[in-house]
Amino acid sequence: MDTDQLIRTLTADNAYRPRPIGLALMMALLAAAPVSLLIFFAELGVRPDVMTAMHNPFFDLKFAVTLALAASAIAVSLHLSRPEASLRSFGWWLLIPAGILVAAISGEMMMPQRTPMMTRLIGKNSVACMTAIPAMSLPLLVGALYGLRQGAPARPAIAGAVAGLLSAGLAATVYASHCTDDSPLFVATWYTLATAIVASVGALMGARALRY
Repeated sequence: MDTDQLIRTLTADNAYRPRPIGLALMMALLAAAPVSLLIFFAELGVRPDVMTAMHNPFFDLKFAVTLALAASAIAVSLHLSRPEASLRSFGWWLLIPAGILVAAISGEMMMPQRTPMMTRLIGKNSVACMTAIPAMSLPLLVGALYGLRQGAPARPAIAGAVAGLLSAGLAATVYASHCTDDSPLFVATWYTLATAIVASVGALMGARALRY
């Protein structure tokens, strides 16, 4: 092979640019979202009194918590997709939704309530919450893991668990429009348990899918 041919070969090889992880993750989540939405509208749907519920600040706070979880988990997932990254410097992002939830619980505790605390905590939709959020999260989790495979996470199980958090955050945001339990105590209990299930599944799947 002469010098000119070698240069052309090297140039052709360098022309390939891997897709940015952020773009790959976004495209994978967009591809998975219709499946999750299909599950939601086929089995649940938006609560009938949603227009009235929007005047309840605790209804709005549910979305603040779930969206904060999704956004922070996406940021941490993109960080962990690099081979040299660790959770130590970015893990505090995941405390943001917890802080919002603690503030919401404190606010509710300071308000006069007609319903006992345990009734607000248990709610009426605990079973639906524990099944719907994981079910809607699964397509998003598969998409998130596919997108993150474009990177090289040094700790695939941890990256998979965080992918589970972002999937659960997105699914819980949709589910919140159906759930008639608006108490932060309910969200802190049942949304958190459902999210923990998805994160555990994500860790198991990520340990295999993100290994390189």
